[in-house]
Amino acid sequence: MTPKIIAFDADDTLWHNEPYFDEAQERFCVLFQDYASSQEILGLILNHQVKNLPLYGFGIKAFTLSMIETALQLTNHQISGKGIEQILAIGKDLLQKPVELLPNVESVLEQLKGKYKLVVATKGDLKDQHRKLHDSGIGAFFHHIEVMSDKAELDYEKMLGRLDCKAEDFLMIGNSLKSDVLPVLNIGGHAIHIPYHTTWEYEKIDFEIKHQNFKSFANITEILALLK
Repeated sequence: MTPKIIAFDADDTLWHNEPYFDEAQERFCVLFQDYASSQEILGLILNHQVKNLPLYGFGIKAFTLSMIETALQLTNHQISGKGIEQILAIGKDLLQKPVELLPNVESVLEQLKGKYKLVVATKGDLKDQHRKLHDSGIGAFFHHIEVMSDKAELDYEKMLGRLDCKAEDFLMIGNSLKSDVLPVLNIGGHAIHIPYHTTWEYEKIDFEIKHQNFKSFANITEILALLK
């Protein structure tokens, strides 16, 4: 495989992310444990997140707004200002979490740099993703940073147009089959799935992917043999 551009997802591909959201949701469930079970509360948060995606997009700020809407629903709009303040504190804490690289990420990037044009292609809040990339210390490895409003086929096609790259010369590496793999395969690109131990419910799919341009590896180091 000799791609012109290799793109990496950021959250849970380059660094840890989903556990921070899990912790935030646990804090939220404790705040509202008198109103519903944790399972019910998590279901409500997810429903609000999915419903709000066309308006808010992805990221911590959108997640915080969905938590507030969930709290309004749980309390029948009787939540106090103090309660809103506690939810905002959960969101602000998320925005200040340290960036912890996943194992072997930096060494793999070091070996690929200079051989391929490397790109970050991620969803989320623009300011937060740029903050995390800066704090990660690996920003210098990348030729381009793309914070996408979504990762649908059209979003990838627009990005490739800006990068002057054909789909067949593009390789996407990420932890989400739904966002990092399927749309890229559908436009004629190549994709590698590197699973993370936990996945946001919205990103899960219930079928197996079989495609000539698709690979799945347990560890990011395994991509090196494929790219020699």
